[in-house]
Amino acid sequence: MAFQYQILAEQIAEKIRQGKLVAGQRLISLRQCSEQQNVSMNTVKNCYELLEAQGLIYVKNKSGYFVSAKKSVIQHTPRPTHPDFQSQPREVSNLELQIEIQQASIDNKLIHLGAIQISPNLVPVEALRRSIQRALKHSKPEDFLYSDKQGHMRLREALSEHWAEDGFYIAKNDIYISNGCMPALSVMIQTLTEIGDSIIVPTPNFNGQLRLLAALKRKIIEIPADTDGFDVERLAQVMQSSGAKACLLTANFQNPLGFCLSNAQKERIAQLAHQYQCYVIEDDIYAECGFSFKRPLPIKYWDQQGYVIFCGSVSKSLSTAYRVGWFCLPQRLQHLRAQVLMSNVAVNTPLQLGLADLIYSRAYREHLTRLKPILMAQVEQYRQFIITAFHQVGIGLNQPNGGYALWIQLPEQIDSLAMYRFAQRQGINIVPGEVFGEDGRYKNCIRLNAGHELSDEIRDAIVLLADWTRGQLTSVNVA
Repeated sequence: MAFQYQILAEQIAEKIRQGKLVAGQRLISLRQCSEQQNVSMNTVKNCYELLEAQGLIYVKNKSGYFVSAKKSVIQHTPRPTHPDFQSQPREVSNLELQIEIQQASIDNKLIHLGAIQISPNLVPVEALRRSIQRALKHSKPEDFLYSDKQGHMRLREALSEHWAEDGFYIAKNDIYISNGCMPALSVMIQTLTEIGDSIIVPTPNFNGQLRLLAALKRKIIEIPADTDGFDVERLAQVMQSSGAKACLLTANFQNPLGFCLSNAQKERIAQLAHQYQCYVIEDDIYAECGFSFKRPLPIKYWDQQGYVIFCGSVSKSLSTAYRVGWFCLPQRLQHLRAQVLMSNVAVNTPLQLGLADLIYSRAYREHLTRLKPILMAQVEQYRQFIITAFHQVGIGLNQPNGGYALWIQLPEQIDSLAMYRFAQRQGINIVPGEVFGEDGRYKNCIRLNAGHELSDEIRDAIVLLADWTRGQLTSVNVA
């Protein structure tokens, strides 16, 4: 699903390719383009920033945007293809490998192409410092006693108001604060299911979720996903036939594929959850990392019967080190409050109050406004460099509309686990496709993080991976 700014950018890019816009020509202003195309100023701004990231236009201070003298060509590459398969309950078979790769992905001595995290340079450190200082200055004596295991009321109120501004409402009393998103998912999985139960997941799926399910001794029922999303009617069939109590879904900028489901699909999922009484545990951790000004709505927005549990955190939009997340218990499940509170771990109160201040001061909203176009441009820079580095290799590459996970499908002859081992020896961190599903379906795929600036070090690492791939293909062809 392309956003308006992407459609507009492609239209302008096509005019540049056809010579209708020539080198050095000044583009119409943001305001003029907004009026001419009948779109918002933010849409035009995002469009121009995308074209700038692609090298097609450049900006002159106080003069506007101009067509680049050297007309760069937007490089396209096929999107990854994904196999169909039967959906059936099964164990997650590679837990030891999952754990090994997770530990490697957070090794700060390695080049950051593994764990999906934004650069420390994108963290609003000064605003965060001021918010934490203000929170401590205005804290009350009871804030330094044992904290409410549901979470501090001020943060729950702040989150409720923050989401309402984005178009969906969750009552403050339904919000539970957790030590990040994964602990939130863990609490809800253990609350709604038992050991040996099956959880429905689309694959390829975030390896951390699969690792969690394996550690909790839950089985999985996989349904095929691709860069457009997943078949919601297949989800309906599996809900009906499997008797699964829950499914674990990311509708907005899923990791690793980056898809964003349509509103109609999200509404349908909420209806299916009610129809088959199969709870949807919604991991919405990437929703605030979209490239569009407007935050996409979660599945929870369409939940009328209380079968969707909304979970998330600020680890992808603010900092992976800021361990504050949440899960939202609908009224249908409020009778489980005592059980949930026993499972939940109380969160550091000053951090909660600091985040609440960041939200109320508007600093968090301002941070998101600055972050979106930066991520959009950065992801496109990575994509264009990867396409160049892997020239004539024959790869598939996703084009996410949000988030910063890049999914690369390599030629069938390439073993991504062997690439992972090679990369480790070179001090480079990547994640092989092996851990995103079962049956080796993604053994020729890798996931890369585009959350850091595309430095010379990272460029060299990508070129090294591309050269290794060419060497492997040559060896196979010679053999």
